[in-house]
Amino acid sequence: MVRSLERTTQFMGIALSNLIVLSQVPSAIAQIPSNKGIAPNPTPPAAVPQESGAPAPADPAQSLQDYTLGSGDRVRLDLFEVPEYSGEYQVLSDGTLSLPRIGVVPVRGLTIDQASAEISNRYAVYVRRPFVTITLLEAGAINIAIAGQVQRPGTYVVSEEEIAGIPTVTQVIKLAGGITQDANVREVLVRRPAPRLGGSSQELEVDLWELLRTGDISQDLVVRDGDTIVIPTATALSPAEATEISSASFSPDTITVNVVGEVVEPGAIAVPPNTPLNQAILAAGGFNNRASEGDVELVRLNPNGTVARETIEVDLAQAADPEANPPLRSNDTVIVERSSLASFSDTAGFLLSPITSIVRILEAIF
Repeated sequence: MVRSLERTTQFMGIALSNLIVLSQVPSAIAQIPSNKGIAPNPTPPAAVPQESGAPAPADPAQSLQDYTLGSGDRVRLDLFEVPEYSGEYQVLSDGTLSLPRIGVVPVRGLTIDQASAEISNRYAVYVRRPFVTITLLEAGAINIAIAGQVQRPGTYVVSEEEIAGIPTVTQVIKLAGGITQDANVREVLVRRPAPRLGGSSQELEVDLWELLRTGDISQDLVVRDGDTIVIPTATALSPAEATEISSASFSPDTITVNVVGEVVEPGAIAVPPNTPLNQAILAAGGFNNRASEGDVELVRLNPNGTVARETIEVDLAQAADPEANPPLRSNDTVIVERSSLASFSDTAGFLLSPITSIVRILEAIF
């Protein structure tokens, strides 16, 4: 009886071991690509997060969603449960990826999701239910043109050496020196060529004022190779708008203003945006001993071409104030007049100069 029970126990142990081995066979088969037919592939997980090797400036997920692949991009391709077909690849100069088994796949102009779907379709011939994920490891250099109201318009080769992460409109503007005081940031245009033969070009409008006011990062469009950014000229700009725009990341780090007249070091000076008027006077060395320290004149060229002149009573200890001590804009001119005593002295000297000359001549003769 005992011997019979031992045999029964041994038989059940062998049967259980066989069942465990058989249960592992499908998973092993799924990882072996077939040369003749379709290999089974387990159902992929419901969600596989995508990560970026280069962080985007504002919202990495949004930037990656809009990003389109181009020459020089380095990516990581993962075919779920098939490591033989996974690896790191670079988009070639003709805009293609050269992949194992399926060969050359055109990906230029495709988003990461579109490229993943295209490659999955091609692997479907060899792998059952293929699931491909693509991760952008490094963005390749792209050519972007920028025109209009920026400090240094022109064409730029944008790479990760100049811009960290995926390039956007504001980053390219910053690369071009920032906007000018005449920029209309509400109606920035992005002209985009057709991504493929037979496609159509696009003209996209970006409202950077909305980005500043509400933080709507969708306005900071991801740029693509061949894009042209156009910054139009503003017709009018309120003081509040000018102050806020001057503080934006895509504005210049410094502006140039002119302080002329009776200061220690008259001329053009570089100051931070929104520098108060009295600080500009101090940056020019302050008043000299001939200056009228009461009033100065502020001359400003408006975006519509008109010139505004304003007399302001200056207090060098005054805090920033829109009326009493206004923030300066690029190319503003501050004029410091002579004091009444200096004016009288100069006038008297001018009137007496002929008499002085005659006296000197007589002294020379006699």
